[in-house]
Amino acid sequence: MAQDNRLHQNFGAPETTEVVGVRFRDTGKVYYFAPGKLTIKADTPVIVETARGTEYGVVTVGNKSVPTSEIVPPLRPVARIATQNDIERHEANIALEKNAFDICLEKIREHKLEMKLIDAEYTFDNNKLIFYFSSEGRVDFRELVKDLASVFRTRIELRQIGIRDEAKKMGGIGICGRPFCCSTFLSDFAQVTIKMAKEQNLSLNSAKISGTCGRLMCCLNYEYNTYEEELRLTPPVGARVKTDDGTGNVTEISPMTGMLKVALTDKQGNTVIRSYHRDKITVLKLPERGHGKGQKQQAES
Repeated sequence: MAQDNRLHQNFGAPETTEVVGVRFRDTGKVYYFAPGKLTIKADTPVIVETARGTEYGVVTVGNKSVPTSEIVPPLRPVARIATQNDIERHEANIALEKNAFDICLEKIREHKLEMKLIDAEYTFDNNKLIFYFSSEGRVDFRELVKDLASVFRTRIELRQIGIRDEAKKMGGIGICGRPFCCSTFLSDFAQVTIKMAKEQNLSLNSAKISGTCGRLMCCLNYEYNTYEEELRLTPPVGARVKTDDGTGNVTEISPMTGMLKVALTDKQGNTVIRSYHRDKITVLKLPERGHGKGQKQQAES
């Protein structure tokens, strides 16, 4: 019995660790920190210790326990809940960042560098000033860094970012008429492939499936798993099926509704197209690989 108890302890519920989730920018990634003895609610500003030093952030996930396996060690602590002085300092840093951005922009012009300045960011303790930029190629900014260091009297870091990160920081309106997903609620970029557009029968015209950043739209990933499951349940175009009206070949499918169109031959030998739900037919034969290429899959709205 004692042995059974030990086994239960070893193989029972996974080990957990108490954490809070903190975000440093409005649409930045959420990082876990150790709350210690603090109980912190969402939307509470806090001061935390990071690899970059002391930082100001906002709690987006209050105290909760997560499997220890999900944590990337070391788990850094929450130093304190932000005081009024901390909040005022953070707001002052935001004003300083705007001034630093303008100065850096002017310095880039003076040095005639092929780079696009995206953002400026001070660490909370003002020990470092980070400039984010994008560029089509490598940029020799060593002289620019020296120039900026002499102006701001602090450590300067220039960080090149990709085009998707640029869109996230800049923000804007997508073709759907809504603000960019990446600049509103997405904390990470998921992999998006052309296969996702094909499976959803979307136009493969790059202008229609690409975002403002020029990459495939993040939203192609949102419904992909559902489409994949519905396609698995739906007979493909070219399949030979049995219906209440006879046998025929599937010519068009609508996976999300489960409806498909079947070409049948009537008594006069004419081809007629009729619609059926996939649950009302029987698949007799699946098409050979590649058969039916170019046939229609009804677009979903």
